[in-house]
Amino acid sequence: MSYAAYLPFLVQVVLAAVITAVVIAISHLLGQRFRPNAIKDTAYECGVPGDGNTHTRFSVKFYVTAMLFILFDIEVVFLIPWTFVYRDFLANNIAILSPMLFFLFVLVLGLFYEVKKGALEWEK
Repeated sequence: MSYAAYLPFLVQVVLAAVITAVVIAISHLLGQRFRPNAIKDTAYECGVPGDGNTHTRFSVKFYVTAMLFILFDIEVVFLIPWTFVYRDFLANNIAILSPMLFFLFVLVLGLFYEVKKGALEWEK
């Protein structure tokens, strides 16, 4: 068993650890120190001191829309490789169209369900 094959991986791990340590050390040396009465550390907007809570709560609709966006991004991640290998599968007489159409059918069915339930409507 030759350990020379693992040398690039070891170099990458050591390099990542060194860069991490250097960035943390520089941040610690040059970073902002704690000052309890520093005005510049307070939250403001356009130079006017803020009033109210700076940590407002978002509506659940925002999170639902974000999750749906991520879901349809993931479906694109599955569709892009399929488009690249479609010709290769056709050349080898492997039927790949029907499984992909079933996959798209399930996704479109889910989209219709979301629209029916009103998940994409903001003004409810």
